[in-house]
Amino acid sequence: MSTTTSPPTPRTKAEPAPERHTSDRAKAERKLGWLLAGPALAVMLLVTAYPIAQAFYDSLFDYRLTDPENRSFTGLNNYLVVLTDQLWWRSIGVTALITVVTVAVELVLGFGLALVMNKALKAIRPVLRAAILIPYAVITVVSAFAWQFAFDINTGFINSWFVWLPGVDSTTDWFGDFGTSIFVVCLAEIWKTTPFISLLLLAGLAQVPEVLQEAAQVDGATWWQRMRKVTIPNMKAAIMVALLFRTLDAFRVFDSIFVMTAGANGTETVSFLAYRQTISRLEIGLGSAVSVLLFLTVVGIAFTFIKGFKVDLSQARGDS
Repeated sequence: MSTTTSPPTPRTKAEPAPERHTSDRAKAERKLGWLLAGPALAVMLLVTAYPIAQAFYDSLFDYRLTDPENRSFTGLNNYLVVLTDQLWWRSIGVTALITVVTVAVELVLGFGLALVMNKALKAIRPVLRAAILIPYAVITVVSAFAWQFAFDINTGFINSWFVWLPGVDSTTDWFGDFGTSIFVVCLAEIWKTTPFISLLLLAGLAQVPEVLQEAAQVDGATWWQRMRKVTIPNMKAAIMVALLFRTLDAFRVFDSIFVMTAGANGTETVSFLAYRQTISRLEIGLGSAVSVLLFLTVVGIAFTFIKGFKVDLSQARGDS
């Protein structure tokens, strides 16, 4: 008995993915964006490029302002001195501690405030937003002095108000050791900049399509499921921007440390270390090296955030 077999069907080659072409509208929007942001970007580069270049140049010299005649070229020796000094790494640790604690707390509180502002009645929404943003409008130095006076053992009222808390009495010196000093600094930073994160996250909430929320609710999703599966994924770009801006700002903290502790009790941050080397000790070479290392660290943090979140901000589009 003979069997017949059908000829094998020829394998079709997979068609290549269609090339992405930028539409005329997208090109026009991109051109408009460069026209609007270009002048500000050019001014910013002109303002910042010279100080950065000057700092790098000065960091290559053994240069003390009180003895300018004995200025000598040392190459990268100042960087070696800084990176092998325990003071640099301790300052990095203190700065990282303040950054992690404040940014984490501010993200949670800011997200909560953003939800409140987003769901508030239209009649009270402007007043509520203005009230929440008041701390951010206060100058950082003024805010630091206010918190310093509030917690000061002689002029402050915190000890008398919270004497009922364990470990707090009229003789509690909040700026007497490292732990309590950092606690007050973090409180001041959180109070001051939480409104900034809440404002950015509020913009992210406005970009979440309401139709997705309604569809998830119809499917029986709980509030937490809608938050985890719909809200947060659709505002990933806003979260990245908020965390990036606030982390970079927190890592350069200076005002609060300068006003409250002046670097005492091991609370010296990297920015304060650069200030002390350059202004107090007049070591221009070493201070410039610290400043350049701080700049490179901030650039590294920004690069890590952008690559870690994998968000293309140029492709983010809002529905509002």
